[in-house]
Amino acid sequence: MPRLIAPSKDESALLPPFAELPSQAIHLPQTPAEFEAAYHALMAEPVLGFDTESKPIFNVGQHNSGPHLVQLATTSQAWLLQLHHPMALELSRELMAARHICKVGFGLDNDRHTLPQKLQAELITIEDLDRRFKQRGYGASIGVRAAAALVLGCSFHKSKRTTTSNWAALQLSPAQIRYACNDAHAPAVIYAALSAWEAAQPPLASRQNSAPRKKRL
Repeated sequence: MPRLIAPSKDESALLPPFAELPSQAIHLPQTPAEFEAAYHALMAEPVLGFDTESKPIFNVGQHNSGPHLVQLATTSQAWLLQLHHPMALELSRELMAARHICKVGFGLDNDRHTLPQKLQAELITIEDLDRRFKQRGYGASIGVRAAAALVLGCSFHKSKRTTTSNWAALQLSPAQIRYACNDAHAPAVIYAALSAWEAAQPPLASRQNSAPRKKRL
């Protein structure tokens, strides 16, 4: 079956921008009451968009103490859990081990390795959406930007400067908060629309049958 080509960065940039959450829908719990509210809201969801952020390492041999932030989102709200906070660490541990909640995201191989070490708990019911697109004939790591272009018809922008910022900071900047929120919110929105998008695609068998055949010698 021939590999499908995902929209390029330049092609994606021509699309309408991704619809971001309003600021009041982004939660950064700090107090026991805020963590209690986050626990009840998150545990009630069957699906959560998921990602993590770590302070970048620039020197060889430098210890990686991340991840430092866990992001979780529905299609209408997002929660940012700073793992230096003991209550955030415990809430993340419970959510990652919750079998009834499917945590969905892109490029989760590193998270599967580093987050269990940080939480001292197993990651259960995790779905890497890259694999859904691979099954449809795209590359192994399509990523959130190209997936948003395909499924949502929108442009998803990620700031390289914010990507490499200090995610271990006790106080995140507004740019970090927005970036982290989007990285969990986008997978939640894409997942919600993914089944309908897949149903509208040409059947895989017909694509395979329509591939050019090699001439016999």
